[in-house]
Amino acid sequence: MSPTPRQLPADVSQFVNRTDELDQLNAVLADTDGRPLVISVCVIAGTAGAGKTSLALHWAHQVQERFPDGQLYVNLRGYDPGEPVTAQEALHRFLPALGVASGSLPQDPEAAAALYRSLLADRRMLIVLDNAATVGQVRPLLPGGKDCLVVVTSRSRLAGLAVRDGARRLTLGTLPQPEAVALLRAVTAGYRPQDDTGKLTELAGLCARLPLALRIAAERAASHPHMRLDDLIADLRDESALWDALSTGDDEEAEAVRTVFAWSYRALSDRAARLFRLLGLHPGPEFGLDAAAALAALPTSRTRQLLDSLVGAHLLEQTAPDRYQFHDLLRAYATDQAQHEEPPEQREAALHRVLNWYLHTADAAQSWISPATPHLALAPPPEGVRPLDFPDYDAAVDWAERDHTNVLQAVRSAASCGHDLWAWQLAVLLANAYFPSAPAADWLVAGQIGLAAARRLGDRGAEAQLLTELGMNYSRIDRLAQSHESHRGALLIQRELGDRLGEAHSLNLIGLFHLRDRQLNQAADHFEQAIAVFHEQDSPHWAATALSNLASTHYRAGRLEEAATVAGQALAVHRSLDNQRGEGNILRLLSQIECELGQPETALGSARAALDIALGLRDHRLEGYWLLPLGDAQRANGELADALESHQRSATLHRRLGNRSREAQAWHGAGLTYRRLDRDTEAARFHLLAATAHRELGESWEEAQALDGLAAALLDDDPAAARGHWTRTLRLLDGYDDPRAAATRERVERGLAQAGRSE
Repeated sequence: MSPTPRQLPADVSQFVNRTDELDQLNAVLADTDGRPLVISVCVIAGTAGAGKTSLALHWAHQVQERFPDGQLYVNLRGYDPGEPVTAQEALHRFLPALGVASGSLPQDPEAAAALYRSLLADRRMLIVLDNAATVGQVRPLLPGGKDCLVVVTSRSRLAGLAVRDGARRLTLGTLPQPEAVALLRAVTAGYRPQDDTGKLTELAGLCARLPLALRIAAERAASHPHMRLDDLIADLRDESALWDALSTGDDEEAEAVRTVFAWSYRALSDRAARLFRLLGLHPGPEFGLDAAAALAALPTSRTRQLLDSLVGAHLLEQTAPDRYQFHDLLRAYATDQAQHEEPPEQREAALHRVLNWYLHTADAAQSWISPATPHLALAPPPEGVRPLDFPDYDAAVDWAERDHTNVLQAVRSAASCGHDLWAWQLAVLLANAYFPSAPAADWLVAGQIGLAAARRLGDRGAEAQLLTELGMNYSRIDRLAQSHESHRGALLIQRELGDRLGEAHSLNLIGLFHLRDRQLNQAADHFEQAIAVFHEQDSPHWAATALSNLASTHYRAGRLEEAATVAGQALAVHRSLDNQRGEGNILRLLSQIECELGQPETALGSARAALDIALGLRDHRLEGYWLLPLGDAQRANGELADALESHQRSATLHRRLGNRSREAQAWHGAGLTYRRLDRDTEAARFHLLAATAHRELGESWEEAQALDGLAAALLDDDPAAARGHWTRTLRLLDGYDDPRAAATRERVERGLAQAGRSE
């Protein structure tokens, strides 16, 4: 059963008025009664600090029951001083909430968006896209149907959404005077005696009647219940005069907000004020307690107290236990204060500490996420830096997911500040401690920064490591030429340096490139070279991995006995190392080999054992892939209904994951099973679907297999069409000279002869 996400942040306390705007939002839903929405996109636009997010969340909480399939929320950070959240990043946050396994998310942006639309097609959901800067951030996150409502907040009018997507725009201005006074009263109620309405009106005017500034001012007033409002107003006027002297006066609302920030900031204790401005140096807008403690070189207990005081002053927002974030305006203000009030050496020291904290914490996460990958040789963390340690795999992955953006920003910060050593080390560690649902394209940004840093340092070993990681990530998003070029570059450097282990990794990865391109002899040669070096370097995990790839190469070539022998050797090593993924993948391969060797019952046992491992790992990507040989084994054993169910489940999972190639393989398996049921019409339909998908993907070998099945299904009823498909199959097989290709060619030629006799 699909989950029902409930991602809305908490409703705003003491929300007052905005009744006209709430009525306009309610009109979007008027009289729908479960029918498709007339308006499916609504943009709340307005100046910074006008309360756009507060209005969107308050209304969303009021109407959430109208959306029984749940709510999604993301802060796109379009106006943050750092990097905004891309649509792809947002999709990789939404898809797991919709039931997609975190390790199986499509890396291609279009595939991720298509999967997202498919999952929302039959759901009635509310989606809040907060702080969008551009239409490009928003459009890939729009559902395809009319049963979902998207609420977007932005400082921009986002006119393109109105023109192309029929969005309704609501422009949010400053609060009317009575509403501004009401907000001040709501926040201070119970903390102060009844203040004079005239004085509150004056205070509201100094805040430009903007909700963000009003709340900060009200919190200040509430925390000084015995201080006269006249004195608070006088302080604020003094601060305003200072800003008037320093500003051009072009934007009165912005200057009013800055005045209130300064007024509240100067009321902090010295330690709290210092932490506030140092937090402006943090690489990302959202952070944890331990990172803040490293930044300030304070114990976590003392840091938590100071963070609580910043939250109480409304200068910081607490998002979860020991997690905090800035409003983008406040982050910019904190950064400005750090530049003006912190000596350069103190700023540098703070940045060093937090970068080292992320460096060493990512290194600790790598021990669980990529245990077979050698650790970098890191300098010890400086005094005051206490990196996290993790008790288990889940805790490490949780941190890697939570702080993924911060580590990526840390790479950028290190490079921009001239710390090239940390820039490339952080980039490598981000790859080694990558959480499963992170898009490969994200790491490519860090990888290019790290590669440039390594080259500036002239560190050839680091350059090779970065090229290797770039090659793997390019492959994951189907940029195969760049992947091959990166791996070849890494191999040249490793041979130059005499790095035998690195050379073996590159040989194995280049072998995978040739295997994917069905250059089987070249693939086998590279795997065999890699295995020899891995053994020489006493690296059994990677030797078993390359051995598994060699077994796959023999199988794809049709050398079944060799494949079985090598797969058996790899299975024994994977089991001795307790490598479950490696074991399951070899069992998957063994099932395919056993099926073709005429051992259907053994094949069924191997496939079921592989699937059990996938289910135990809760990995939908592996489950979908390993269901394919299970369906084949079930068909070979005459369990045709079970085979159809396995192929249907595989196709469903792969469609959800956005993997068209394997979805087409599942269709081909279903076609073969329908032929065993003598239901040739259904068989032809599935084979045609598979052939079309493989042709669009440029997968000649897979298209040939599907066309062979299609021709066989059509032979009795339409021999001329069958002959046409088999003729194209032979053209697709040109250039393949391995035993499997030869056997396929012979079978197709026999089919052509039979079709000719039937015409």
